[in-house]
Amino acid sequence: MISTVPQSQKESDRQSAINTINSEIQTLEELKKSLDAESLSSALDLMQNAKGRIIITGMGKSGHIGRKIAASLASTGTPSFFVHPAEASHGDLGMITEDDIVVAISNSGESRELIDILNYCKRFGITIIAITKNPESSLGKAGNIVLALPNNGEACPLGLAPTSSTTATLVLGDILTVGLIERNGFSKEDFNDRHPGGKLGSILKKVSDLMHTGSEMPILEENSNMQTVLLEMTSKRLGCVGFINQSGELTGILTDGDLRRCLSADILSSKASELMTKNPKTISPDAMTAEALKLMHDKKITNLFVLEGKKPVGVIHIHDLLNNGVA
Repeated sequence: MISTVPQSQKESDRQSAINTINSEIQTLEELKKSLDAESLSSALDLMQNAKGRIIITGMGKSGHIGRKIAASLASTGTPSFFVHPAEASHGDLGMITEDDIVVAISNSGESRELIDILNYCKRFGITIIAITKNPESSLGKAGNIVLALPNNGEACPLGLAPTSSTTATLVLGDILTVGLIERNGFSKEDFNDRHPGGKLGSILKKVSDLMHTGSEMPILEENSNMQTVLLEMTSKRLGCVGFINQSGELTGILTDGDLRRCLSADILSSKASELMTKNPKTISPDAMTAEALKLMHDKKITNLFVLEGKKPVGVIHIHDLLNNGVA
């Protein structure tokens, strides 16, 4: 598509974008300088040790950011959900228990829609973590702990549309999320349990979830003749055969590519042990599928035998990974 936008407008648009980026970077630099270690650690202590859930609330753009923070916390091991302030005033206050921690977000700290939630929390002794640029605001004064946002304006040329402030709030939410991930020792395995679908779910699957096992494995004794090898490779349709010794340990592998490279008139009279690749690359059943794909890519191979100790328990083909969205 040929652009009809004048060059002067392109330059103006790019400069506007750079100004916005610089303004938001400046706000994040202010956040970094002003971040209070005492308040941050206290907030993390409360959230980590909460008997109930973390309830996020906020109105308007603060609410949109709050939903993302709640989703990030919930997906990384900290039970959390978002309560809309307006809905709270019409019955959803019942979602909040005395064991919960409420994280209330308002840039100005004076969102009228938060009043009912704040009063409810005070009445029932529910801890409030306030996120606001104004610690002396109604929200700031109601908070048991205040996490202060920078008060240096917005990237919006009118100084009105929430831009820099919402970026700072989002980053502060990420700070809390990452802090709890580290404190709780949240692992890749834990993350996988909460992300079984989509791209993340595919990448975080273990090799054991996709590997071929039992009778699906192309496995023979290392002294098998090549006619038996060809039949095994053809019937199992994985493009390889693995070979084991008398102890059941993997000693080598032969791929269809290897066969093409060593094809000769007397190949059927050979033994597998004479042609196989010894000490092939292998992987653990507990390895992530993304790790298997990287190993195949780096070594330019299409199969990996899966070992427990030195004994094969499965085999995984690159097509198993690609067909399950691991790429």
